[in-house]
Amino acid sequence: MTWALLVALALEAAFGWPDRLHARIGHPVGWLGRLIAGLDRRWNRDGDPPARRRLAGRITVAAGALAAILPAYLLQEALGDGALAPLLLGILAWPLVAARSLHDHVAAVARPLSRGDIAGARRAVARIVGRDPERLDRAGIARAAIESLAENASDGVVAPLFWGLVLGLPGIAAYKAINTMDSMIGHRTDRHRDFGRAAARLDDLVNLAPARLTGALFALVSARPRATVAAMRRDAPRHRSPNAGWPEAAMAAALGVRLSGPRSYAGGVAAEPWLNPGAPDPDAGGIDRALALYRRAMAVAAGAILAGAWL
Repeated sequence: MTWALLVALALEAAFGWPDRLHARIGHPVGWLGRLIAGLDRRWNRDGDPPARRRLAGRITVAAGALAAILPAYLLQEALGDGALAPLLLGILAWPLVAARSLHDHVAAVARPLSRGDIAGARRAVARIVGRDPERLDRAGIARAAIESLAENASDGVVAPLFWGLVLGLPGIAAYKAINTMDSMIGHRTDRHRDFGRAAARLDDLVNLAPARLTGALFALVSARPRATVAAMRRDAPRHRSPNAGWPEAAMAAALGVRLSGPRSYAGGVAAEPWLNPGAPDPDAGGIDRALALYRRAMAVAAGAILAGAWL
């Protein structure tokens, strides 16, 4: 599977997920999203007691995971060990590894911000974060973009690669299904507190290793690896998420900026602690430096996979 993952990374780095292809067939994550949204509407009924909604949520997670794993397993088995199998598996894994797509979305925030176009930067950052963009100043926009880059480097790139190495194409498909379900129903709202509990907990579990590995990659390619690791270990446990804090804390320390902190959502202000407190806020140049760090980290990850393939 190592060669297949390299093929997927190369295709994504070269093309992303082309708009023409998206217009014609959509995206596998979108296919899963429609399934989960349908199950949410059908099985997450407002009048049901919490225990029934938790059971319905567990059944939804099982159904969503099976819908992703089964076709991936059948395709991998059908391809077998033939000479073309790595190429074909890589093509199938291509849309599930979002290395360039993530880079391009974050770069789209830096460009208007560097020109002083706050409205344009707010529109761009609203595509990648859930917080209220109208309440973000220049520093808030930069922090949001860098935090999204750090967290999604784990969720969108390292975790699919990790589970692909462990379990092949079914592992990547299962991970993307779990991550998609968490993003859609794993919220602490009245509607999803019980129904989405299984999705949220399973997502925490499958991201334990990838999140810490992503933080280690950021530290490795930073100017001060030991200091970055120390700051990551100090700050990551303060984060509200058991996983997102690791790549975000490593990114903050590597760049010498502060991240996280209080943030505004539609439902109010979340009083989050600072990561790398005492450091200055980032600006548009900070986003560019974060993207450069991300590119180095992903290059190291690809190099490690290539070395494993040769061995």
